[in-house]
Amino acid sequence: MALEIERRFLVRGEQWRAHVRWSALLQQGYLLAAGAASTGLTVRVRRAGQQAWLTIKARPAIEAGAPACADRVRQEFEYGIPLSDAEQLLQVAPVQLSKWRHGLDLPGGEWVLDVFEGANAPLVVAEVELAEPDQFLQVPDWCVLELTGRHELSNAALARTPLSQWPPDRRQDLLAWTAQQALG
Repeated sequence: MALEIERRFLVRGEQWRAHVRWSALLQQGYLLAAGAASTGLTVRVRRAGQQAWLTIKARPAIEAGAPACADRVRQEFEYGIPLSDAEQLLQVAPVQLSKWRHGLDLPGGEWVLDVFEGANAPLVVAEVELAEPDQFLQVPDWCVLELTGRHELSNAALARTPLSQWPPDRRQDLLAWTAQQALG
């Protein structure tokens, strides 16, 4: 079974730019995105330049007494697909989003940072894939709020209900973390 062990963080400021190794524009469409109360099953098509993938994600069964960090783990199956298939699937995907993904040169895991476009701008989220759910991680100062386990901020949820459609007070509360430039 392929496992994705990931932590996610809301980003403030521009300090992350000094760590960028590569960048790509991603288009993602969600063919199936079950809610947080269910299995969390997601079927996604993603396009980046001339490459495309079909990805299936689901939460694994969590045993009683599982550690609190169990929400960091998901089953993930990803398959390369022809670009023409991805384009057709994107046309029928009921919800989509677009973002710039930047690979970062930070220690502790495989770091990427997403700068969301369109209805999810100005959201910026850093993600790190880990080898173990309870792995120690040195989190950069510009990661101001952990989003791991916050299902309303998953990519699938943001495609379904973009940040621009959130009630103004909820949107303001989230973005206030990024506006506090002098704090940290």
